[in-house]
Amino acid sequence: MRHGLTLKIGPAAFRVGSDWRAPIADLRTLYADYPPAPDGFADFTVRLEAKRPWRRFVRPSVHLGGDYMLPDALPLSLAHGLLAAEMGMNLQMALGWRRHLLIHASAVEKDGRALILTGESGSGKSTLAAMLGERGWRLLGDEFTLLDLDSDSVRGFPRLVSLKNAGIAAVEAVADAARFGPRLEATPKGAIRHLVPRADAIARMDEPAAPALLLYPRYGFDAATRRLAKSENFMRLTQASTNYVALGERGFGTLSRFVESVPALALDYSDGEAGIAEVERLWTEHVG
Repeated sequence: MRHGLTLKIGPAAFRVGSDWRAPIADLRTLYADYPPAPDGFADFTVRLEAKRPWRRFVRPSVHLGGDYMLPDALPLSLAHGLLAAEMGMNLQMALGWRRHLLIHASAVEKDGRALILTGESGSGKSTLAAMLGERGWRLLGDEFTLLDLDSDSVRGFPRLVSLKNAGIAAVEAVADAARFGPRLEATPKGAIRHLVPRADAIARMDEPAAPALLLYPRYGFDAATRRLAKSENFMRLTQASTNYVALGERGFGTLSRFVESVPALALDYSDGEAGIAEVERLWTEHVG
């Protein structure tokens, strides 16, 4: 394609091509500290393309292409080209990755042990992970948590953190302004702004961590916590995994061991600071 780059994030390498310069320029800026794909080899290709030649110029419309795609995915405006690229990489992982069990979750690490935050969109997991990443924790990943199929460890996959709506201001108050991407308005999920992880998260992205605690946060509710039964936790995680079925017996074994060994709690919280305080309390109580 006319413009492109390669980059490596944790164990996965991507090639992103575009009919337009702007999305690739944004990616080069935000992923400047990430290594390129080794020897130019990429696990996945993402294409940001115009379905008709004139769509490059007249009401530019970005269609997602790549190795694994959803045929009925709606196009995005060129103003949301960065978001399209991020969505494209998400789709490649969700539909094509088989080396780890994927859980739709954010994760952070402290002292070699991982805290995993999962839940529905809007639950605040990205905001909490980003805020913890500014307070002495290492960000392991935002969109996906990767569980090793043999060691059961969490593998680093520190993509840009996708902050939405009220979460943007909460993280802007504690993170360096130079690490933020452009604010994207009127996306399908409202306002979005991407945050580059701290330098240590990028430098240590090949360093795994042992899973120690799983939380299901819910933003905007009175403070409350509840221990999840293993049966409920297992069913929730099968729904949160994009490749559990494709992995078959290995996926079942990995998830079963995870549920047996990692305590899981539901956490309701009213705002970011209250949520952080509760996360720290639960970590001390259940992990030490």
